[in-house]
Parts: sequence; C-alpha cells; structure tokens
Amino acid sequence: MNRATISLFLLISTSSFLSADSGKRVFESYCWGCHHQTATAFGPSFAKIASKRTAQEIKAMISDPKTVSKLFGYKRNAMPKLNLKADELNAITEYILSFKEIKSKDDNNKSQEQNRTIIKKPYPAIAIFKEKH
Repeated sequence: MNRATISLFLLISTSSFLSADSGKRVFESYCWGCHHQTATAFGPSFAKIASKRTAQEIKAMISDPKTVSKLFGYKRNAMPKLNLKADELNAITEYILSFKEIKSKDDNNKSQEQNRTIIKKPYPAIAIFKEKH
C-alpha cells in the first residue's frame, strides 16, 4: 500500500472514532437523563429508537419534537427541543443508530415472557421424589 492510501484509511478510521466519541459526549450532556442505550428510562431506549426511525426522523425529533410528535401520532410530547450544532446533531444521530442491532432490555423481557412455560400443576413425579428424600 502506498502512503496516500494508508493516510486516507487512518483519516477515515479516526473520523469515525471521533464521531462515535462525540456522539457519546452529546448523549452524556443532553440525553442520558431521559434515555439509556438499551433500557427504557423516562424516554425510549436508543436501541428501540434506532429500530423504528431513520436518521432524518431522529434529527427532526431532536430539532422540533413538538411538531414531529404530532406527525408520529403521539398525543403528548415530553421531549424538550435541543438546539444542537449541526455536527452535534449528526454525532448523536449516528450514536443512536449504532444501537440498531442491539435488542433493548424491554424487548428481551417480552421475548422471555412469551417463551416462558407456565406450569399450572406440579409434576406428580417431582412431588413424590421430594417426599421420599
């Protein structure tokens, strides 16, 4: 590989790392009070948001939550309008979308509950075995 290719690769790698890092900083500064990455807090988790929304929808909700909430059909909106710079808005959007493939804890709990076997009566063999020992 020549130096130009290596330099380009390093630049791209560093910029994506910095973007993820700046997205995390925006999250810690503005979002963590109401949102968590994979668990529902006051607001939905980033994993849930990322599974339902596009980058444009996420940016719109952050920039104008009152209007976008109505467009999405929500009866109320609790999210404040955040006046982020363009680079902060892009960084937090990428950070949220990075959780797209991660199941939220709520989704995991629902699937576990759906797969749970409910035993209405104890198995007789188990009760007999316990009585003998």
